Amino acid sequence: MADSRPLLTELENRISALASASAGTVVIGVAGAPGAGKTTLVESLVRELNGAVDDVESQRFAHVPMDGFHLSDRELTRLGLLARKGAPETFDAYGYAALLERLRLPRTAVVYAPGFERTLEQPLAGDIPVFPAAKVILTEGNYLLLDRPEWQEFRSRCTEVWYCEPDEELRTERLVERHIRFGKAAEEAAAWVRNVDGPNARLVQASKARADFVIRPAWT
Repeated sequence: MADSRPLLTELENRISALASASAGTVVIGVAGAPGAGKTTLVESLVRELNGAVDDVESQRFAHVPMDGFHLSDRELTRLGLLARKGAPETFDAYGYAALLERLRLPRTAVVYAPGFERTLEQPLAGDIPVFPAAKVILTEGNYLLLDRPEWQEFRSRCTEVWYCEPDEELRTERLVERHIRFGKAAEEAAAWVRNVDGPNARLVQASKARADFVIRPAWT
C-alpha cells in the first residue's frame, strides 16, 4: 500500500471516535468492488489498532470478513448458481447479519465466525475466533451497501459502512492477478473478471452513495 500511513491514521482516529461514543460493540463495514483492496485495508487497520497486544484473546479489534458466508460449491450447484459464484445471491447474507447481531450483544465466551480458503475457494466453518475482549469488529465485503432486504438486514447491524474506491484500472489488474495466483489460467482469469466480476463490480459501484465515508487509497 503506497503512502498508507496518513490514510490509516485518519481511519484509526475515526474508529477510536466511534468506539469512544459507544457503550457497546462497534461494527464497521468496508464495502467495495472485487479487487478494491478491502481485505488488505482492514487487515492493516486491525494490526495497527491492536498494536503490541500479541495475545489474541486480549485484542480489542477483530476482523470478520464477508467471504466466510460464501455458499459452498455443492449448494451453488443445487441452486444452479455455480457459474455466478461471487454474485450477491451466492452468499448467506441473512446468516452474516445474524452473526453480527450476536457479536453486538454482550459476550462472555468466544464466538466463532466462518473464514474462506482461497486455495480451495470454499468457506470454512468455525475458522475465526472472536473473543469477548473485542469491542470493535471490522468486516469487509462487496455488497454491504446493496439496497436489498438481506443486505439491508446486514447494514442495520453496522455503526458505519465505508466504501473503498481505488483507481479502477489498477483494481482490475489486481483482480486478474489474484485469480491467476489462485489457479486460473490467464485467459480464464481475464474472462472471469470481464463476465462475472465486471457485472458484480458495477452493482457494487452503484451502491457507493449509501456509504457513511468514502476511502480513496493509493495501492501499490
